[in-house]
Amino acid sequence: MAIRTVQNYAEGQWVSGTTLSPIACAFNGSVIAQCGSDGLDFAAILRHARTTGGRALRQLSFHDRATLVKALGQAILDRKEELYALSFNTGATRADSWIDIEGGAGALLSMASKAKRELPNAHILIDGELEKLGRTGSFAGLHVYTAKQGVAVHINAYNFPVWGMLEKLGPALLAGLPVIVKPSQVSSYVAEQAVRIMLDTGLVPAGALQLVSGSLGDLFEHLTGQDVVGFTGSAATSLLLQQHPVIAREAVSFNAERDSLNASILGPDAGPGTPEFDLFIKEVAKEMTVKAGQKCTAIRRAIVPAAFIDDAERALIARLSAVTVGDPRRDDVRMGPLVSRSQRDNVLATVAKLSHAARVVTSSPKGQSLLGDALNEGAFMAPTLLRADNPWNAPSIHEEEAFGPVSTLMPYADFDDAIALANRGGGSLALSVVTHDSAVARDLVMGSAAFHGRVVVIDRDCAGESTGHGSPMPVLVHGGPGRAGGGEELGGMRAVKHLMQRSALQGSPASLSAIVAEYLPGTPQIPADIHPFRKRMSELEIGYTLNTASRTVSLEDIEQFAHFTGDTFYAHMDEVAAAASPIFGGRVAHGYLILSFAAGLFVDPAPGPVLANFGLEQLRFVKPLKPGDTMKVALTAKSKALRNATMGEVRWAVAVTNQNDELVASYDLLTMNTP
Repeated sequence: MAIRTVQNYAEGQWVSGTTLSPIACAFNGSVIAQCGSDGLDFAAILRHARTTGGRALRQLSFHDRATLVKALGQAILDRKEELYALSFNTGATRADSWIDIEGGAGALLSMASKAKRELPNAHILIDGELEKLGRTGSFAGLHVYTAKQGVAVHINAYNFPVWGMLEKLGPALLAGLPVIVKPSQVSSYVAEQAVRIMLDTGLVPAGALQLVSGSLGDLFEHLTGQDVVGFTGSAATSLLLQQHPVIAREAVSFNAERDSLNASILGPDAGPGTPEFDLFIKEVAKEMTVKAGQKCTAIRRAIVPAAFIDDAERALIARLSAVTVGDPRRDDVRMGPLVSRSQRDNVLATVAKLSHAARVVTSSPKGQSLLGDALNEGAFMAPTLLRADNPWNAPSIHEEEAFGPVSTLMPYADFDDAIALANRGGGSLALSVVTHDSAVARDLVMGSAAFHGRVVVIDRDCAGESTGHGSPMPVLVHGGPGRAGGGEELGGMRAVKHLMQRSALQGSPASLSAIVAEYLPGTPQIPADIHPFRKRMSELEIGYTLNTASRTVSLEDIEQFAHFTGDTFYAHMDEVAAAASPIFGGRVAHGYLILSFAAGLFVDPAPGPVLANFGLEQLRFVKPLKPGDTMKVALTAKSKALRNATMGEVRWAVAVTNQNDELVASYDLLTMNTP
């Protein structure tokens, strides 16, 4: 096999380092690639990202960026077999690589989809409501997110060269930040190919994505307060980088996601013979063997009731003994090697330390027959289960992590003891509890959630769809406190906001409205000369307002609506009970009657540019409307966004007032419009 030279992509060019380090195949030890980055001008790389990539991304709206992110995810899926072929060399089976490759692409697709739904087709993101700062409302405040004018530097771990890159890349591009990717050298050849696939689309703006396959040289010396560093890896490396003087001096945003001593707890109700006991055994064994245990979320501590520990040990030994280890390219192999022999040596050294506090209850870590040929130089080890009967007298099991197929089984006396043991790890990315008792699950959350970034409750009801203990999801945050690094990634659009700058704006409502391209309360309205539903979206001005005629609501209207809909709630039908209410003081109109009558006042029924009403948001009923009161509506074009070439979305601010101009109800109406 020819040795692949892993290149860097810098300033729009693929370039090789001048000094190259060898990279070995995980399963047979042969040299398969070489990489390096010396000779690169890191100041120029950052400058290219800021001045070219950043400027181009900031000119795109959130929806434009979402379209780009979706296309990159689809490109990875279209050429996934190229990545699978390379990923075998890292020791990953095809099932392992599915998590990395298709899971990474899925993260991009998920982020793009949520961005299209939840972010405006604009460049500024509003955070919260307008704050009135003066008596008359002529001076107001508003929080907004804007794109930083820096670079996102992503330092990724070796275990997920695709997912680890893409789960950071998607939010950064959506936030308008150009990205410099720094993969681990040991699996850099997989990350490099993924970058090539994305660049081959021709859709990535120049400077928006660069790759440094070797070391980062003096790049940190050139960072500024506009830049963001995202790190995944060991606590030792994280501390070294976080303590760089430029990080402190420039207040560079640094998000760390470190490996942690994650735990899974078997509930006191989940004894042998229950579905939950079997689920626990399955989950622990899976987390030990998927990716050969090289997952930042893997279960390192399996905590069970003292009465069940012997049963759990026997069940785990039986399940782990059935795991086939060998050449990851084989269909009959469930666990491949670790990523390198040096990594295996590190894991074995840690197991040796742990064995002073806990005994090894599976076969010897090296004693595993292998499926495949010419594997003697591979980085294989057996799944290794330890048992610590006195976990409070064994500090190393809560402090030392063997980053491989290793977990420690330990007992707890009562559930408070289980919670304390879980928290003893000093903060983790993931904690799970396997129980069918909701009270147990609640106690765990109340006592332990503050120490863990994600808490997973697994039982017979959700097991069929559960993604399990160790699977971060794009829509949920990934990170954790303390030992886990104190960072936070993913979580849907939270990840995007995390990478942007939140600022407080102050000014007149009209000025703020013009800045954010959205109608805000207190902004002068543009009186409608023709009905707004007669206007195409492109013809509508923000603030264009239809003030309708009035309609008096009668008692007959209320009773007819009640009988027609079946809503005979006492406030609408029982004068005595309604009069006694401290809220109503007599019979009142249904809220949904008000909405229906409001639509009757502002809707123009003839076919035209408004194609459909597809939702109401932020609905509030502010003041009751009583029989004999009149109502009228102000319908204001609040914002608009082009969805595609044939469809646009208009958001209308609807204000329903009574005969005294008091607000009765307010909401946002969403319509699909002809562009």
